[in-house]
Amino acid sequence: MSDYIIATASTSDLPRTWLDDHQVPFISYGYTVGETLYQDDCREESRAAVYAGMRSGDLLKTSMINEFAYIEFFRGLLQTGKDVVFCDMSQKMSTSYTNSVNAAEKVRAEFPDQRFYLMDTRCISGGLGTLVYEMVRRKEQGASFDEVVAWGEANKLKIAHRFTVDDLKYLKAGGRVSNASALIGTMLSIKPVLYVPDEGTLEVVSKARGRKSSLKAIRDGILHDFEKIDPTGTEVHILHADCQKDAEFIRDEIKAAYPQVGNISITGLGVVIGAHCGPGLLAVFYLCDGRSPA
Repeated sequence: MSDYIIATASTSDLPRTWLDDHQVPFISYGYTVGETLYQDDCREESRAAVYAGMRSGDLLKTSMINEFAYIEFFRGLLQTGKDVVFCDMSQKMSTSYTNSVNAAEKVRAEFPDQRFYLMDTRCISGGLGTLVYEMVRRKEQGASFDEVVAWGEANKLKIAHRFTVDDLKYLKAGGRVSNASALIGTMLSIKPVLYVPDEGTLEVVSKARGRKSSLKAIRDGILHDFEKIDPTGTEVHILHADCQKDAEFIRDEIKAAYPQVGNISITGLGVVIGAHCGPGLLAVFYLCDGRSPA
């Protein structure tokens, strides 16, 4: 097997069990609940506890990863003697990205005989997780460092990200919508449907009236993408913030329309994006022929 490491961050929202089983190191983002600081450990039970707490009124704040923490993490990877590929969420979504770039420059100078590739993935949450998942799968099949990097760069913009949120107050707190828009949207039961375009930002692309309509909008977007490709064997990753039944609805709708699709996984959404979008966020990720919010 090729002798290199694929590493990521907790914002890939991959389950801890998968990360451990496939020996994928990750660096954790921090978050606070009240005055208590936690590290995102990617465990399903931690995610469930966070969303239960938010529904009870807990206020969460997330923090960026500083340059020193990245240096320590990257140095530890390179001290194994292996080359490294590191994938974190889109630079447009994280102020940590600049810190990771600066840290990478410093550790490259310390290890001039090893390769260290830091990818601007243009992905977030389970989209990043899908990218890492597919790169690791190729590595385990024997692909070289160069082959895996080339595949990632060629396919990162072919990972669809479809989201909907249940409560506008979290987007309001993060500056995504104004106070007035949030108030009116709540009164009218408006549920935004969000998408990640090629630039790697999180954008509101439509507004549905009611939760069921927003879920149908997510479903319709997926089916539209699948009309343009042969979805046989395509894996779909559904992440949710304490809305398991909605995730199962999307899964069942996809299976009914395209029974030939591959595995459809359902896991808890990671804490970082959940803190900004709130309980009830549902997101779906999969490979397609190119990102399109339609």
